[in-house]
Amino acid sequence: MEKKALIGKNLEELREVVAECGMPAFAAKQMARWLYEKRVTDIEAMTDLSKAARQRLAQEGYVVGREAPLAAVKSVDGTAKYLFTGEGGRDVEAVCIPDKDRVTICVSSQAGCKMNCSFCMTGKQGFHGSLTPAAIINQVLSVPESAELTNIVFMGMGEPLDNLDAVLRAIEILTAKWGLAWSPKRITVSSIGKLRELRRLLDETKVHVAISIHSPYPAERESLMPVERAYPIREVIDLLRTYDFSHQRRLSFEYIMFGGLNDDRRHCMELASRLSGLDCRVNLIRFHAIPGSELRPSEPERMEQFRDMLNARGITATIRASRGEDILAACGMLAGKGKKNGNDVN
Repeated sequence: MEKKALIGKNLEELREVVAECGMPAFAAKQMARWLYEKRVTDIEAMTDLSKAARQRLAQEGYVVGREAPLAAVKSVDGTAKYLFTGEGGRDVEAVCIPDKDRVTICVSSQAGCKMNCSFCMTGKQGFHGSLTPAAIINQVLSVPESAELTNIVFMGMGEPLDNLDAVLRAIEILTAKWGLAWSPKRITVSSIGKLRELRRLLDETKVHVAISIHSPYPAERESLMPVERAYPIREVIDLLRTYDFSHQRRLSFEYIMFGGLNDDRRHCMELASRLSGLDCRVNLIRFHAIPGSELRPSEPERMEQFRDMLNARGITATIRASRGEDILAACGMLAGKGKKNGNDVN
């Protein structure tokens, strides 16, 4: 019998499960507490459910659905990357980043990616399938740092808005009182800017949003990100201007800096012009070289000059600290190296 995961289900879906199994309606909240608050890994641990109820769940093919990482590597700076079972024969990654009093997890939403950005290792591996809500939530619950997590970023393998239903379900579980009860302010969704899906994310959640831009010039952005043809950054910014980012929600733009390509004064001035009047910040990111790419990182001094010029023009800009480069830091590199059983990763 095919196993059916309980994690990844919201309260309404758990009510459907208990009805199917002939259990009392209040058992749905009990199950939610065991799954998301107590974080059990086996139905038998749900001790306030009757033995008959637990047996019926098992008979119907239900399991908690937790899976431990297949493999792990750890950086000298404390960053840890974990490999999890994905889709279509391609495993996926989650990364835990400790930073003073914060521990952020970067989760994957897909195995591979359809966007084919030229600088991204994940995109070069092709698309193998979207993750279920259970597979997304499992990353949060099953990393060794799970109890210490303070923030989550949907910025791992895949385009989150290309798997929006599953991402929204995961956000619901993360933020609901019957779930992990996190504040939406602890969650960031990073995207290339799929317009219809971006509008839905903004309308249905209060999470922070990060948009990948990487060049203010459409033709240059298209050479890096073919999705510019379908989702022009101009239209993405126009949409974002219709929402309020001055209070609870934060808007940021991700700008990977490539040496000699997008790191000069001309690009800085154009970027400042495009973002003028928009309540946002710009995260400048050092490029982590990937196999088969001629792109190279921008020099640190160049990045500092770019940051200072943006700040001088009223655009808040910071340089993101580079983390975990010694453990194949670029998204997709560990999954591309490892096999499904994880034996040749470490």
